[in-house]
Amino acid sequence: MEHINLLPQMVHRIHVEPEHTENTKRSFIEANTIVGSLEEIKHEHIIPVFANNEPLISHADFIESTSSIAADLFHGERILKPDIRVSHAIKGRVPEAKNKPIDQLMEWEKTLYYERMAFIIEIPSIQSIVDGNVLSLTIGGVKAYNMDSLYSRSANDQKFKIFIGFKNTVCTNLCVWTDGYMDDVKVKNIGQLKSAIHMLLESYNHHQHLNSLSRLVEYSITEQQFAHLVGRCRMYNHLPNAVKENISPILFGDQQMNMVVKDFYKDNSFCRDVKGNINLWKLYNLFTGTNKSSYIDSFLDRSVNAFEFIEQVRENLEGSSKSWYLN
Repeated sequence: MEHINLLPQMVHRIHVEPEHTENTKRSFIEANTIVGSLEEIKHEHIIPVFANNEPLISHADFIESTSSIAADLFHGERILKPDIRVSHAIKGRVPEAKNKPIDQLMEWEKTLYYERMAFIIEIPSIQSIVDGNVLSLTIGGVKAYNMDSLYSRSANDQKFKIFIGFKNTVCTNLCVWTDGYMDDVKVKNIGQLKSAIHMLLESYNHHQHLNSLSRLVEYSITEQQFAHLVGRCRMYNHLPNAVKENISPILFGDQQMNMVVKDFYKDNSFCRDVKGNINLWKLYNLFTGTNKSSYIDSFLDRSVNAFEFIEQVRENLEGSSKSWYLN
């Protein structure tokens, strides 16, 4: 694959020496997770196994494989160290300490791994600007061991989610769409996983994605339309199944919709304007912002759903299709 070059009129390239540096900004997902360290994951976390004791692909192997492929395909770019979040700790102890009281356990007698892990790798030397917001090219993935059949007596397919898109540096919201997302990667070994990552990064159409994001700035809804849209979003989950079949789903629940409404009025970067209107780029960021409260295993699915939902609203305003959420 040739080195990726974004359209000159859409990209701001930072001329720095290639390096790996820490990402110290606010994280891309916050609630229900804690910060993870690659070194800690590699050297201190155990690796879960199938019932036949065959090891699964570790979180560390997933992250390092993605980092290696990114460094190869984006050679010469500035690539940040992975920003890692983990959740759902699985704790245990070595057999020798099975009868020890908790307060007497030595560190070496404790075992730990995290059931769910998400990470991103930002490439800040490849950027674009949408509505004054700087977007950095970003790669990442999700691994949730609860999606694998760990009690199987044979090594079954292991499931991964991988993506490439952009991170809004104003708020660290992720911009992910269907063509940059593989939501059900099933592999038996690390070689197959690397092939899937490589294929996604090569096939990603960054020009089309950026064009789609830029178009959102051109469309706005009124406060009245926003109220109607929020009401319909809350209605969706309670509709009869026969009605739902003809409506594109919304994966955001009532609590997240409450945050969207709150930020519609109060968010410093993406609230309504003085006339009560909001453009679709800002509305999109209200959804991707509240998505930070999602659990790791549903985070990327909701990221993609946010874009699909706002695109549906845009097409309705454009007149090319009808959206139940606005009509």
